[in-house]
Amino acid sequence: MPTSPSDPGAPAAPDASGVPFDVAVVGAGPAGLAGAVTAARLGLRVALLDAGERPGGQFYRRPAPGLGAERPEALHHGWAAFASRETALRAHESAGRINCLPAHHVWTVVPDGDLWTLHAVAGPEERSATVRARAVLLATGAYERQLPFAGWTLPGVIGAGGAQAMLKGGLVLPGKRVVVAGSGPLLLAVAGSLAAAGATVPAVVEAASYTAYAGRLPTLLRNPGKLTEAATYGGALLRHGVRLLTRRAVIEAHGRGRVEAVTVARVDGDWRPLPGTERRIPCDALAVGHGLVPQLELATSLGCATRPGADGTVALELDARQRTSVPGIWSAGETGGIGGAQLALIEGELAAFAIAGRPAPAALVRRRSRLRAFAGAMAAAHRPGAGWTDWLRADTDVCRCEEVPAGRIREATRDLGARDSRTVKLLTRAGMGWCQGRMCGPAVAALAGETATGAGAAPDRRPLSCPVPLRHLAELPPNTH
Repeated sequence: MPTSPSDPGAPAAPDASGVPFDVAVVGAGPAGLAGAVTAARLGLRVALLDAGERPGGQFYRRPAPGLGAERPEALHHGWAAFASRETALRAHESAGRINCLPAHHVWTVVPDGDLWTLHAVAGPEERSATVRARAVLLATGAYERQLPFAGWTLPGVIGAGGAQAMLKGGLVLPGKRVVVAGSGPLLLAVAGSLAAAGATVPAVVEAASYTAYAGRLPTLLRNPGKLTEAATYGGALLRHGVRLLTRRAVIEAHGRGRVEAVTVARVDGDWRPLPGTERRIPCDALAVGHGLVPQLELATSLGCATRPGADGTVALELDARQRTSVPGIWSAGETGGIGGAQLALIEGELAAFAIAGRPAPAALVRRRSRLRAFAGAMAAAHRPGAGWTDWLRADTDVCRCEEVPAGRIREATRDLGARDSRTVKLLTRAGMGWCQGRMCGPAVAALAGETATGAGAAPDRRPLSCPVPLRHLAELPPNTH
């Protein structure tokens, strides 16, 4: 009997016979949802595990049913593509081809003979759950890249993606007057959504320059849908009177108990602040983000090979069929490089065809190629410059969890010989807190000289991808590794 998606406390057994699944899909965002539905359509038995309560991931986040939202699709781009796959998911689930396991946070994947065993923390009571499958599709998505600045720990300063999540999932605004800042196309979408929902957005502060796209004109022309999407966002900003300030960055947030204003400065081509160009913009919230970072903990714990991305982040090395360097492990979506929901949907389908041993439709392969090229152009245009660390004061906290300021990290590299983020962590505790370096990792790596841009080096190979109760570890068989 398939597990109901509304019942995260239901047991995670594959079925009554204990027969392993053909494929376990980790992540029910665009890539995982498309992969699961396509695999089921091709005749495979699928387990779909996700840490959330409902499918959709971070992109297709919806308000809780109790909020009574009448048109949640109004807050999303490309809702029809998600809705059709969610409908297919329910049909496959009813037919027993897909076993949906919501509220299951997979913390490790280990080889088990010719199979794979996935261990998860399940439900609000944090039960131990396991799933066995012949193949694994990792669709774990990404998280926001944050570059710190003075005052970024003030209440009212949130991630750009976090502001969008508040609106999509909670129908609430982070403030009445919200500055949107950082770098990347997500800023335009966030600003447009906030303004349409009633917030005043005095400015979108973009550290890069859109002239960087000029050298990629052929790639842009091969993706007219993306150009239309950009024009839609631009039109929304014009309608709501939102100013787009390029080659500028928020270098400080001000306030007593909450952000009340931000200081914006011009930056050069390396994102180095130019003295004398500072101006203050009043606001009661700041939504800031500098792109996304692929979430690779499960993949790197398995030994999957990585590669540097055009945006300076680290992504998985995948072949034309979405296979990782580890046999039996596939991946799709943002783990292979940040590219957006449309590309993730396509790659999820391609991975399913590969796992099923079926040739993928040529049109699907061509679309993936075009969108990947566009993603590369976008990543290169918004890659952080090395000079951004110049806006960090010595007393600016870089690691929020452990309250480690930039001055202490610089001291570790200058006086104590630290040359990488791991050594900095051992000397200063930066990255040892609750988020395990997700928030501060890029900045620590840049200050340590490990990377120039604040991208972060390859993630550590960790046996645990999330907090796990000790009782789960005690229950593991002795030969588990």
